[in-house]
Amino acid sequence: MTVENETAIRIFFFIGILCLVALWEAISPKRPRNLSRRIRWTRNLALIFINSVLVRLLVPFTAVGAALYAGQHQIGLLHHMSLPYPGAVVISVLALDLLIYIQHVIFHYVPLLWRLHKVHHIDQEIDVTTGLRFHPVEILLSALIKGAAVLLLGAPALAVVIFEILLNATAMFNHGNISLPAAMDRILRLFVVTPDMHRVHHSVIVEETNSNFGFNMPWWDRIFGTYKPQPRAGHLNMAIGLEEYRDAGETGLWALLILPFLSRMGQAIR
Repeated sequence: MTVENETAIRIFFFIGILCLVALWEAISPKRPRNLSRRIRWTRNLALIFINSVLVRLLVPFTAVGAALYAGQHQIGLLHHMSLPYPGAVVISVLALDLLIYIQHVIFHYVPLLWRLHKVHHIDQEIDVTTGLRFHPVEILLSALIKGAAVLLLGAPALAVVIFEILLNATAMFNHGNISLPAAMDRILRLFVVTPDMHRVHHSVIVEETNSNFGFNMPWWDRIFGTYKPQPRAGHLNMAIGLEEYRDAGETGLWALLILPFLSRMGQAIR
């Protein structure tokens, strides 16, 4: 596998899943839309484009590139263990997903990091584009953390590709404004974070914002006691976003880019 192949594969899945979830939202939305999707999508997709360009320009390696380097030089824990290749792949995917969960929790509770992460949370509606809407500095930090973890773990390149596709796909899926039958949701959330499960995390109620941190696998929240099954107000009546940011005019692209550097709301959410 090469980095070029990995990029092409990820772009293919990204575009396909983005279109699929967007179509699902149009056909069977969970919540009514009160804000213009044209305005929100323009801002969110512009932020996604900026993030992609900056990562390419400023991060000297991709996670897959780090995995290939670790494999060539036998760097990392898994290269010094007698594990069959399939086992190393499974362990790597699980370990990387746990890392994302831990990182997400830290970005909520460390004030400096919360300044960055709240760009994701002040979106007052939640849909497929919210799952990709992050501040560029957070994206850069995440890329560096992920690359370092891949090197330390010695994750196989295949595992990293699988993880990256799963993370991207499930982030778009579980942020989707899509309606699932309750029975299907109960079964799915045993294996993957569902839209109803993750929507709780975007509630304006602090106790709910600090729950359901998982993006891909749902088990970490149950293991570490951060799982909340449903929002207090119900999915149709819950308010989404942050209480301090109810003015949609504050969520323009420039406002999102400079928001972490303003003095307002510097404390982490408690």
